[in-house]
Amino acid sequence: MRYDAKIFKDKLKAFIIHLAISLTLVLAAYMLINLLWYPAPLFKATDAGKIFIMILIIDLILGPLLTFVIYKSNKQKLILDLTVIVLIQLSALGYGLYSVYQARPVWIAYVVDRFELVRANDILQEDEQIYYLPKFGPKYIYVDLASLSASEKLDSILDETTYNISPAQKPKFYNDFELAKPLVIKNSQDVNLLNNYNHAIEVRKFLERYPTADSFLPLKANAVDMTVLIEKQGGGKVIKIVDLRPW
Repeated sequence: MRYDAKIFKDKLKAFIIHLAISLTLVLAAYMLINLLWYPAPLFKATDAGKIFIMILIIDLILGPLLTFVIYKSNKQKLILDLTVIVLIQLSALGYGLYSVYQARPVWIAYVVDRFELVRANDILQEDEQIYYLPKFGPKYIYVDLASLSASEKLDSILDETTYNISPAQKPKFYNDFELAKPLVIKNSQDVNLLNNYNHAIEVRKFLERYPTADSFLPLKANAVDMTVLIEKQGGGKVIKIVDLRPW
């Protein structure tokens, strides 16, 4: 009986130590993702949470549980078994982080009358023009369709309606964001309209936090659409992307 209690105590101790180490690694990964690759609220705007849940399951649940099951202080090949578990965890963590990095937001692209969130793996590499993708957080870019011929505009519309390929995925259309400022000013909507799509308390909270915001534009994303607050009186200055529905 005492022997069984000692075995359980040793297993529990190994489980807690493994869990603490795993928790530290997962928290570090979460900080990396949220602070550098997916500044708030872009983690919610994308579907990256699914990959992070996989990391949580493997690193915080399966790893420590496997350690609890196999751990015996006098067991032969214990170090080998623990090494295999750790390698599986690190491989899952590395794969998860790589997948999240490959799907990170790289551009907040202004297209016609809205913004679109463009991820690294959304970019079509067929174009000759090369844009170096931002590594830490997205940058603003202008998708300039004004100079396209009628046939090119038709092709762009067909790509979007038939194949769900947005012009924002094509670097050949990119231009300096400053050139989009007149359109941003023209097309931005009064912030009071946000009350039609959100709780008034939530809208007021963000407007109190960013008092210079007097208008907004939608941000189309692959998971949850967000709102880009604009200071129209400040020349179309982008204030902040916030977690409010734009339509």
